[in-house]
Amino acid sequence: MNIIRSGAHSIVAICDEELLGRTLREGGIVFEVSERFYGGQLVDVDTALQIAAQYSVVNMVGERVVSRAIELGLVHQAAVMRIEGVPHAMVLRTWI
Repeated sequence: MNIIRSGAHSIVAICDEELLGRTLREGGIVFEVSERFYGGQLVDVDTALQIAAQYSVVNMVGERVVSRAIELGLVHQAAVMRIEGVPHAMVLRTWI
């Protein structure tokens, strides 16, 4: 899990551990699960999602993290895309 801060904005990036460093390809899509973006703290899925729930932008990739996010109601199944069979989802929230 990685929290990327840029000025007033932050993105939480979460991936299943075994995907870190892989490049997924399907059709014209090339998706890099880079250490630079997704690397950071090694935490369990529930901890990562508890932290992510506090942020407005979350990027996640991997069967465990995306499945658990769906179970917790953080992601809708229809919002999940698969690349090489690996699920990827983004969460964009606004608070008023």
